[in-house]
Amino acid sequence: MKNTIFAAITLAASLTIVSPANAEISIAIVGPMTGQYTPFGEQMRIGAEQAIADINASGGVLGEPIVLEIGDDACDPKQAVAVADTMSALGVVFVAGHFCSSSSIPASAVYFEEKIIQISPASINPKLTDERPGSADGGTYRVSGRDDQQGAAAGAYLSANFADKNVAFVHDKTVYGKGLADATKAAFEASGGTPALYEAYNVGERDYSALVTKLQQEAVDVLYVGGYHTEAGLIVRQMREQGLDTVLISGDALMTDDFWGISGEAGEGALMTFLPNPEDNVEAANVVKDLNDAGKTSEGYVLYTYAAIQAWAQAAQLAGSTDYDATREALNTGEFATVLGRLAFDGKGDVSLPGYVLYEWSDGTYKQIN
Repeated sequence: MKNTIFAAITLAASLTIVSPANAEISIAIVGPMTGQYTPFGEQMRIGAEQAIADINASGGVLGEPIVLEIGDDACDPKQAVAVADTMSALGVVFVAGHFCSSSSIPASAVYFEEKIIQISPASINPKLTDERPGSADGGTYRVSGRDDQQGAAAGAYLSANFADKNVAFVHDKTVYGKGLADATKAAFEASGGTPALYEAYNVGERDYSALVTKLQQEAVDVLYVGGYHTEAGLIVRQMREQGLDTVLISGDALMTDDFWGISGEAGEGALMTFLPNPEDNVEAANVVKDLNDAGKTSEGYVLYTYAAIQAWAQAAQLAGSTDYDATREALNTGEFATVLGRLAFDGKGDVSLPGYVLYEWSDGTYKQIN
């Protein structure tokens, strides 16, 4: 077994134990608890803590309470693998994670080797399930959609609404951002569209004036951004500062209030794709109320993390065991009642849920528009 006590000690700073040490079933969430994408890690933490509190209040799993470990991968692939090793050393049987596809994909190999079930609430790159370690015998799943599904929805929207406009595509070179931009561009081109520009930009920069100038020179009417909320917020703000009224459209990484915090009023009218809002589900009503009453958010990936834990817990109950193979068989064949609605997994580990829709930012909030 590749895991060592040393790995557990060296990563202790990135782990938080939030349940009693004597609990018999140990599960984890792993995501960006520090760094640029911390808002999404916080969404995951809120969803996980609420799910575990609710499950434990109902008798736990197989009559035993759950203990939660929180791992920080900072959306860094090497750190993700190290945290995955540590989770195995800690005896975790299930991981809800990771957030970034660039973390989920390499970590999935560790989870397969160490026989730990993985359900990502957010990683959408097709490779996570298309190239799942162990293939049909693998234990990697996701309750989120996929790049190609999200790209198809965005590409169709661009073709239907901006067919006579200059549409540009940019991405941040990450597994998530480039994958999403490429999938959207492919769908746009398949519908007869011709991109006016296809460029990459660097994560973490503060000045995107050179990119904005190029958009101005190419008379770009619509800009599709494959990337995260920080850079998208800066880009749209700088477009407005340079007098461009170019429409910004992006993906699910804009599903955080931090986008508006960065863009300010420049974010007015920005569009994004995401799955139908689970906050509107009847099945989620009590959870959303409990979170709101506690002053916590239910936005973004809160409910997706909650649902990932629900699905695993119900599979373990069906299997009568938290054993890897037994739980995996239950996940492969069962149907699960979650805050996202009833869901099942296909042979690759992808989820059966409604497809992507469009949202629009306005006055500091977002709402579904189709």
